[in-house]
Amino acid sequence: MKAAEDQVVEDDTCFQDDEESFFQDIDLLQKHGINAADIKKMKLVGICTVKGIQMTTRKALCNIKGLSEAKVEKIKEAAGKILNVGFQTAFEYSSRRKQVFHITTGSQEFDKLLGGGIESMAITEAFGEFRTGKTQLSHTFCVTAQLPGEDGYSGGKVIFIDTENTFRPDRLKDIADRFNVDHGAVLDNVLYARAYTSEHQMELLDFVAAKFHEEGGVFKLLIIDSIMALFRVDFSGRGELAERQQKLAQMLSRLQKISEGLDQESVLMCKYSTT
Repeated sequence: MKAAEDQVVEDDTCFQDDEESFFQDIDLLQKHGINAADIKKMKLVGICTVKGIQMTTRKALCNIKGLSEAKVEKIKEAAGKILNVGFQTAFEYSSRRKQVFHITTGSQEFDKLLGGGIESMAITEAFGEFRTGKTQLSHTFCVTAQLPGEDGYSGGKVIFIDTENTFRPDRLKDIADRFNVDHGAVLDNVLYARAYTSEHQMELLDFVAAKFHEEGGVFKLLIIDSIMALFRVDFSGRGELAERQQKLAQMLSRLQKISEGLDQESVLMCKYSTT
């Protein structure tokens, strides 16, 4: 029995070590010859972990003001020394997947359809025509994400990016009443931002990445309602379709990196079905 307990402790220790190695702070690069000024420049664009460097292309790093190609190569080399950039066994990846949690929709039947709710380390897309409940679902998740759930999920804070001025705090109060939680606590745990252009929407993601890292493990969900609205306004006609899709793909890639590479947050996007 004692041996089994020791094995459990050892497995938990290994799991914690894997988690710590995955979320190593970008400041560790100073030990490998990268100066603090260059590290600060990367933090300003939302690259806060060594893993974040691995997820960013050399071209994107060179676009950061003050980082030359030579500096970028040195940064990449330093990150490679810290991280294991090769393969891992399925067992090791399985251990990482144990960190995945689910956020309830507030409906047991809906949760069953989703396999327990919306999954962390992933993007969940809610799409449908006008008045089909996408924004209502977003408001509900603002509350349910804060509630303790199954498998040890402790709840956490939410970031809400609003592109269509549809966010209403009063809705959260009504939903909070349903789950018997304090209005003030619910509102305090939702960080809200209004995006006015597709460029502004992308810039807000830099803040999100930095916030998720700064308060590691505190934020559990990022909601964007809706992901497509500002792209429809900023890019019109077939002549700009290719550029619109490219910019959208870049944003989706950034969202995936945020959900996967920082603190296992979940991302919920809402959009219309006609895009």
